Amino acid sequence: MLDIKKLSVSYGKHAALREVDLTVDRGEIVVMLGANGAGKSSLLKACAGLVPAHDNTRITLSGSELTELSAHKIVEAGLALVPEGRGIFGELTVRENLALGAFAKRARAAEKQNLERVIDLFPKLAERLDQAARTMSGGEQQMVAIGRALMSNPDILLLDEPSLGLSPIMTGELFKALAAIRKTGVGVLLVEQNAHQSLAISDRGYLIENGAVTGQNTAKALQSDPAVQKAFLGLGAA
Repeated sequence: MLDIKKLSVSYGKHAALREVDLTVDRGEIVVMLGANGAGKSSLLKACAGLVPAHDNTRITLSGSELTELSAHKIVEAGLALVPEGRGIFGELTVRENLALGAFAKRARAAEKQNLERVIDLFPKLAERLDQAARTMSGGEQQMVAIGRALMSNPDILLLDEPSLGLSPIMTGELFKALAAIRKTGVGVLLVEQNAHQSLAISDRGYLIENGAVTGQNTAKALQSDPAVQKAFLGLGAA
């Protein structure tokens, strides 16, 4: 389980997160909903070791402390981030991008099996393994980014706006893949603008506003919450 307690992050004098508590278990999808600037991406980056957290923060994964670890050691511990914008290497082939994900020691012994798992999730990549990533569509590049993260053999996968800029068809395929990833036992913490589809596949959700958690519940309960419907689902507006 990913267990976040009292996570606070600041950029200079600006407080991006204020003592956020959040958990993600293996085999579940948890979505964070909030407006732009609410602190969602900062939370993912802090978990991944890309931005520093305040001293009173505690982040653990399966009981192991992550808070003071460097980013590459956090990957070794079992946490993988797919950042907004994908962050793949455009000049490298799909195969080479995926192989980079298997660099972690925890992933090397299972590299072949993990590659097979990625291809099962994203069959389109099988015929494009030797294609330069920059020549692919946005949706296919997102497949590569998620596949590369899965190649590190994570326990928990962090995703920052994975459907951003994708066509409706590709978005549908993406969410089907996320549901399939959950079935493999990997936990998913999802930041996503598409509240309809993210709540439809999620087990639980958190509401974040101005750097603080303002609500949490099962995804089904959030879908029927009038405040959530009005703020994120476009329903119930006057």
